[in-house]
Amino acid sequence: MNATVKQEYNSLMELARVRCRDEMELEMVRKAFNFAYEAHKDVLLHTGEPYILQVLEEAKIVVDKVGLGYKSICAALLAGVVRNTDYSSDDIRNLFGDKITSLVEGLSNIDKILESYESEEAERFKRILLTMGDDVRVVLIKLAERLQCMRTLYSFPEAKRERILTETMAIFVPLAHRLGLYSIKTEMENIWIRYAHPKEFAEIEQRLSKDADRRTKELDEFISPISEHLREKGYRFEIKKRIKSPYSIWYKMETKQVNFEQIFDLYAVRVIFESDTDDREKERGQAYDIYNTVTSLYSDMRGRMRDWIRQPKNNGYEALHCTVMSHAGIWVEVQIRSRRMDDIAEKGIAAHWSYKNDGYLSESDSQVDRWLAKVQDILNSKDTGSLELLDIIQDDIVTNEIVVFTPRGQQRSIPKGSTALDFAYKVHTDLGNQAIAAKVNMKLVPLSKVLKAGDQVEIITARNATPKAEWMGFLHTRYAKRKLMEWLKANASQEYDYKDTTSAPDIPLKIRIKGRNHPGLAAEIAEVLKQIDGIEDVIINDL
Repeated sequence: MNATVKQEYNSLMELARVRCRDEMELEMVRKAFNFAYEAHKDVLLHTGEPYILQVLEEAKIVVDKVGLGYKSICAALLAGVVRNTDYSSDDIRNLFGDKITSLVEGLSNIDKILESYESEEAERFKRILLTMGDDVRVVLIKLAERLQCMRTLYSFPEAKRERILTETMAIFVPLAHRLGLYSIKTEMENIWIRYAHPKEFAEIEQRLSKDADRRTKELDEFISPISEHLREKGYRFEIKKRIKSPYSIWYKMETKQVNFEQIFDLYAVRVIFESDTDDREKERGQAYDIYNTVTSLYSDMRGRMRDWIRQPKNNGYEALHCTVMSHAGIWVEVQIRSRRMDDIAEKGIAAHWSYKNDGYLSESDSQVDRWLAKVQDILNSKDTGSLELLDIIQDDIVTNEIVVFTPRGQQRSIPKGSTALDFAYKVHTDLGNQAIAAKVNMKLVPLSKVLKAGDQVEIITARNATPKAEWMGFLHTRYAKRKLMEWLKANASQEYDYKDTTSAPDIPLKIRIKGRNHPGLAAEIAEVLKQIDGIEDVIINDL
């Protein structure tokens, strides 16, 4: 064993010791490494390095960035043995048991899916998601393998490199995002832009490196009073600082058509506090207290506060975000998380489960479990299309989001440009199908009203109301369009072109409103409804 391999092996064992619960599990990792080392002995990469170094790097990502345990570490070490040598799954099963073998076989199945050139990305994506039905750890380990592949992209021929880049952005980045593995997602995105848009990447890197010392000093001066006030309050915490990633900067410049100087959240600091309580309400209270401390020191930007604690993201992400003006005149995004929240944010679904196993439960648990159940339900449906699965992932990866509120003050995130009807379908399909108008900030508006950040939205429904084909002309989200299309196909009595809604038949609609108790409100609703295409008459029933 050469010195480099020995050093990397020792590094892996140090990381594994933290995740392994006892010496037996640690010994299993040693056994897996020794088996893999002998199987790949004298095998070299095209860079001239020992192949086992790549295997070790993948295993280190599995434990360090994903936070998985000994079975997953072993599977990462052994996957290449079945893939590239004469050893079979039965050999692995005899030495390491059924579970580790199942993980190894799952990884081999994903490799076969990725090698199927005849399949479109959407179909391959669907087939990869199918592997989560047995054990989602297979997908998590494969994400670790893909990150290591991206790190060594320079060593691949150009044609293969192009395919890896396309595949990564179409399949693995959305998966990493949806499973909460933000550090892996960010690193893969930054590698992608370095190769896909080298000129833009170099320009952004040059901008970021310019006056880097001054910017570091400004952030340190920004952090200092926050640290002082939190220490006075008795908090145990750490504060991390970062500058927005090159990919995120490029993406925002491209999608919002702004220049580098117009990006407000270029700088960010993260306050991670230790919460000694298992009481989630007390943990929340500490986060809001820290938020109040920050905003008492610096002026915050209205409309930029994001409360992912009361309403966690579907992948379990919890944090408070706000953007404040430093004394040096720069906008700084401040993220506030407990240590538990930070673990889940950095290691995603694996950390989420580890907290559940330790007896910790939070509102985000139901969100993550609900999403996984939703994926499985769709996968089990005979009518499932591959693009539908992409929609589930892609609708959540949109960074250009706004936050609106339900009548009860619940926070909902929707893509910028969404209408009141998009909001209705996001809340529930039946709400969208029976919608006739909306109230935005207590004012009646048509369903085509485009929502703004901070709007409070209430959907008005009628029991006998049904969707209309012309709605397709103003819906914004793919999810809402798909739900509308499903209803139209299932219920339309005539066949017509759904892509061209102008060819839809003109079916007049009459609506009756009971207005005896609130005649003024009934009249106001009637006036709004009369403005909606397709409604022939609105009758106010005073009886």
